[in-house]
Amino acid sequence: MLITNENTVIGFIGTGVMGKSMAFNLLKKGYQVFVYTRTKAKANELLEKGAKWADSPKEVAQQANVIITIVGFPSDVEETYFGDNGLIANAKPGTYLIDMTTSKPGLAVKIHEEAKKRGIRALDAPVSGGDIGAREGRLSIMVGGDEEDFQAVIPVFEALGTNIVYHGKAGSGQHTKMCNQIVVATQMIGVAEAMAYAVKSGLDPEKVLKSITTGAAASWSLSNLAPKMIKGDFKPGFYIKHIIKDMDIALEEAESMGMEIPGVALASSIYKKLADQGEENSGTQAIFKYWDN
Repeated sequence: MLITNENTVIGFIGTGVMGKSMAFNLLKKGYQVFVYTRTKAKANELLEKGAKWADSPKEVAQQANVIITIVGFPSDVEETYFGDNGLIANAKPGTYLIDMTTSKPGLAVKIHEEAKKRGIRALDAPVSGGDIGAREGRLSIMVGGDEEDFQAVIPVFEALGTNIVYHGKAGSGQHTKMCNQIVVATQMIGVAEAMAYAVKSGLDPEKVLKSITTGAAASWSLSNLAPKMIKGDFKPGFYIKHIIKDMDIALEEAESMGMEIPGVALASSIYKKLADQGEENSGTQAIFKYWDN
């Protein structure tokens, strides 16, 4: 059955930097939305816009027939989905569970298998696009799971993103996100090095950006995060602690496949040094500080 505004109640768990904007976009599309987050104050703006509060994942599961989660770490995903108060134990048969957290592919497979035993449909659908993409409803959404379930919830995805791709069986969305994060992590080294080089050589970094953002060096990170580096704006659109988590997953998955990813290993070592210096809650563009110290 295709999901529509009329037959759908959405549960949304996780209202952080990206989640809040995503839930707001669902409200704007006319969906009824129940929200839960560990710190209720983080949901106040959504409640003011018409979202309804749920006291726990269990209560979300009792109210909604489509439930989206975008939480911090794989351990948070485990806690949200499993156990007596988790989504799988309490969701009604036929419910769609959509985990948009960047998490472990194996965990996505586990959720899919356990949900299926209870007649519940599960998709892994991590996103890319940062706080800007979430706010503007133009995220890239990478989906794994059963294709018929993907087709059913496309209207929900269309409220959140503009580049929505089905990649295959459960876990495929998470594997695709790892490809994305491998590019992002290694690219950030190049962007930060270039900006540090520009400054060190006495160039005007703003003019350097004007020259290189439209050529072969062009990238989302260069256009959107290099200007923040120059301005000393290290507020998070995506946390350093979360890119470290993603790189750890990528390194673990690559090792299990007998593959080396030295670029990610280097980026991980740099970001972990910054985290040790107290930058774990800064945005990923704070990698610039590694050269700017």
